[in-house]
Amino acid sequence: MRDLIICRCEEVSLKDLEETAKKYNCSARELKLRTRAGMGFCGGRTCRPAVDKVLTNLTKEDPTNAIPLKVAPPVRPLSITDLGGAAKDE
Repeated sequence: MRDLIICRCEEVSLKDLEETAKKYNCSARELKLRTRAGMGFCGGRTCRPAVDKVLTNLTKEDPTNAIPLKVAPPVRPLSITDLGGAAKDE
C-alpha cells in the first residue's frame, strides 16, 4: 500500500510522502515542495484531492488553510502562428 502512487506526473508515492514528512517534520506546503507532489504536467488537477488528504493525515494541518496549494492549468507550447504571427510561407 505504501508504494501507491499519489502523484502520477511526478511519480510521488505514499512512501515518499511519509518518509519526507518523517525526515524533515515539515508543513504541508514544505512537504509538497520537497516531493513535488501536485507539481507535474497536470498541475495538480488529477492528484490534488489525494495529495491534500495525505498531507492532512501526515502533517495534521489542512493544506488549504495555511498557504493555499495552487492548482495550475497544464502548459502547452504554442507556435508564433497560433499567437497571430505570420506563417513561414507568407
